[in-house]
Amino acid sequence: MPQPPIEKLAIDTIRTLSIDAVQKANSGHPGAPMALAPVAYALWQNVLRYDPSEPTWPNRDRFVLSNGHASMLLYSVLHLTGVRQVDHEGRALDAPAVSLDDIKSFRQLGSRTPGHPEYRLTSGVESTTGPLGQGAANSVGMAIASRWLGARYNRPGLTLFDFDVYAILGDGCMMEGISSEAASLAGHLKLPNLCWLYDNNHISLDGKLALSFSEDVPERFEAYGWATTHVTDANDLAQLAKAFQFFKQQGRPTLIVVDSHIGYGSPKRQDTSAAHGEPLGEDQVRAAKQFYGWPEDAQFLVPDGVREHFQQGIGIRGRKLRQEWEATRERYRKEAPDLSRDLDLIDRFELPPGWDAELPVFPADPKGMATRESGGQVLNALAKRIPWLLGGAADLSGSTKVTIKGEPNLAAGEPGGRNIYYGVREHAMGAIVNGMVLSKLRAFGSTFLTFTDYMRAPIRLSSLMEIPAFHVMTHDSIGLGEDGPTHQPIEQLASLRAMPGLLVIRPGDANEVTECYRVVMESKHHPAILSLSRQALPTFDRTKYAPASGARKGAYVLAEAEGGKPEVLLMATGSEVRLIVEAHEKLKAEGIRARAISMPCWEIFEQQSPEYRESVLPSSVTARVAVEQAAMFGWKAYVGRTGKILGMKSFGASAPIKDLLPHFGFTTDHVVAAAKEQLGRKGP
Repeated sequence: MPQPPIEKLAIDTIRTLSIDAVQKANSGHPGAPMALAPVAYALWQNVLRYDPSEPTWPNRDRFVLSNGHASMLLYSVLHLTGVRQVDHEGRALDAPAVSLDDIKSFRQLGSRTPGHPEYRLTSGVESTTGPLGQGAANSVGMAIASRWLGARYNRPGLTLFDFDVYAILGDGCMMEGISSEAASLAGHLKLPNLCWLYDNNHISLDGKLALSFSEDVPERFEAYGWATTHVTDANDLAQLAKAFQFFKQQGRPTLIVVDSHIGYGSPKRQDTSAAHGEPLGEDQVRAAKQFYGWPEDAQFLVPDGVREHFQQGIGIRGRKLRQEWEATRERYRKEAPDLSRDLDLIDRFELPPGWDAELPVFPADPKGMATRESGGQVLNALAKRIPWLLGGAADLSGSTKVTIKGEPNLAAGEPGGRNIYYGVREHAMGAIVNGMVLSKLRAFGSTFLTFTDYMRAPIRLSSLMEIPAFHVMTHDSIGLGEDGPTHQPIEQLASLRAMPGLLVIRPGDANEVTECYRVVMESKHHPAILSLSRQALPTFDRTKYAPASGARKGAYVLAEAEGGKPEVLLMATGSEVRLIVEAHEKLKAEGIRARAISMPCWEIFEQQSPEYRESVLPSSVTARVAVEQAAMFGWKAYVGRTGKILGMKSFGASAPIKDLLPHFGFTTDHVVAAAKEQLGRKGP
């Protein structure tokens, strides 16, 4: 059906801004923005509860562009709707999130319009997307968060949280396994506030989709428990409006299949360069503009009336909704002051007073306990004081000890539950956690350390976004024993440490676990991996050795050499700290001055002053031994060219721990021998 002139003008402005930006950059994907412009228009202008003048309003609807290569679609919409830039405190500034100059600088150094949308960089971008399917799974976490916040904080007549979450997915998102995992869980939880828009265009970068993909997507989603509906032409605003109404009427997640056509957005015109993620070229740009009835020589044109049209739609509607919400929020402050203070803290990623008042201090114990056990105790102590701390495991809650005791499980009928059963869906778990943290909850996931390989993309994106997601990763070494090399992590610690901004934390005893959790909870911009043991570790006598609070600096002197003048430095993380402490005592008995250094988090240690780092690892002492049941990559930075590393050069083996450790050389005697070798002395 024909579109009213102003609607067509607005849609074609989205298209031509995208075309011009990609052409000027000589890089990017023009096809999807051209095809999806009517979908984005219909959603933002007529449906989305969103105030462009206050883009961080807590109850705004969320829009996630999972197929992030279509970024110019989002940038064009952010520009035309007048979304404001916000500062680091979340305050709206008198400046556009995306100016016309930003669009002209698409994909250029220092611009707010990178090739794929980036959270924090560009206001209005709810999540960093690009790796396909990540945004889709983030949207599930956001929908869970909306329901959770509503269940926990809404009161009769005082509804503060009921936002909906919309995500656009392409065929690539549908093919990635993470989307299937996330959709399955969303269907299981019957999330009624989640709507995915599937851009069904029958084309991928390799060519026609029939080369690789032929499944019936709606049938698949109906099997997940989703409602589905079909828009046969992306240009039909009336069909799109009916589809959005359909979503609002369902009590479960909804998939809207939208038939679109890469290129000019017309069933009759499908441009191959647009389909293959390349600029159109000047001739095709002219042809496209001619097809839209656009001035062929105009570049970055925003016709009179387009911005005003959006202000009359989403601008007025969003401002009214936000102001009504703020009035409710003020009433809430008076009627529920304690809960209101919680919400202020949540919004700022701050912790409640006394959040650490019940953190356990563990008595010295030669037998000790596994750090997964002490970790569970610390987590529960935190959960008592931080009501918005929630999470769970990928089918391993009993093994990783992350159940929050006395709290309900999150379920379709219990949206405010704090224990989340992700099922065997590690990849989706990581991205769902990100979505919840992007919604300001303190959320976590948990599995065995080796299975971080299944979730590297969401861990990486949490670091890129600088959000404080964290994961409890247990069974962190060959010490897990009989399960064997498939489950024994070797290279994971080194590869995670290589990720910029990620805190990789491997505490050496129960009290270090407590201190490391302090670091995790106080972090606002760094995600963290807590690497914990399956096997029991001794709890060190802190009257004899240094306080565990040293762990908060990433590395510290645990057992000092006689007179504070070491001849040899022994360093370790996690379960191997026991070995260097025992070696320290043996060497001391032989008159050798050894310093034992626990190094639970290299990243935090590197943030300390040069003076502190020198005090722990004095450069004058070159005799050094490092011990870690993992790949040795990275340790050279601490032991130097001549130091000794006792680590893993192979995968592990299936056997009881009592046989594994001596087989791979992780014994006190091996550490003592290595220290003597460093000092040029022979053992007995």
